[in-house]
Amino acid sequence: MEYTNTPKPDDRSDNAKKIQDNINNTRENINEAEASMKFGNEQDRQNAIAKNQRREESIAALESELRDEQAFNNTND
Repeated sequence: MEYTNTPKPDDRSDNAKKIQDNINNTRENINEAEASMKFGNEQDRQNAIAKNQRREESIAALESELRDEQAFNNTND
């Protein structure tokens, strides 16, 4: 039995959907953290605020990546 070590073809067909799902999930996490801030102590609240700030930065990066992916798909359709 012979095995060949060939790379898998680059399949970017569902990347835009996966990125959009990540954006939606991150926004959901932000909303849940904001709701839970009402019940935590001050340290928990500060941690949630910092984490949500990082999530917002992540969303900005994901949205940029989504635009790139959509542009790639539009030129390769």
